[in-house]
Amino acid sequence: MRWLTLYARSRQVPTSLAAVVISAVTVWALARDDSGVPGDPRLPVLVLATGAMAASIGLSGQDLALDRTAAIRWVPRRAAHVLLCGAVVGTVLLTVQAMGEDMATTAFVVRDSAGLMGLVALGAALSGGQYAWTLPFAWLSVSFFAPPPTSAPMQVASWLLLPPGTAAGTWTALVLAVAGTAAYAVAGPRR
Repeated sequence: MRWLTLYARSRQVPTSLAAVVISAVTVWALARDDSGVPGDPRLPVLVLATGAMAASIGLSGQDLALDRTAAIRWVPRRAAHVLLCGAVVGTVLLTVQAMGEDMATTAFVVRDSAGLMGLVALGAALSGGQYAWTLPFAWLSVSFFAPPPTSAPMQVASWLLLPPGTAAGTWTALVLAVAGTAAYAVAGPRR
């Protein structure tokens, strides 16, 4: 059990979890004033993206050379870390949502948290843990300012805001989750 505590501290899990909870509670408080349009997906997407970006700091350790020389198999641990982070980010939003304001369906939260954590993991594999947040931030920015999704490429670009059950949104999130988790699990964070 001691190794799990040390692992969590080295990956800054307590700080990331605090940031996830604070962002979810803040958005929940903003959603309570009824200023948004009912069913508007931007607030829950903002919570999920903020949570995924906060969790991204834990995708690289204090010393990459030390991580690479460890006598343990990193592939399953890295994959579990990404999947657990996605589950925590989604669970925090669903928990805060259960306290009052219904912001998104469970299917929407699961799809978007999985896709966003895949983006974070892909960002860590491509540019390191310290810059892993850039891919979800960029995709979130594109989604918020993109024109209405009328074509297939625009639906892929704005998958974060599409209703649950939309084929383009579901497949995009699934591909990002699988590709990002696999790339990070196999390659680890970039130096």
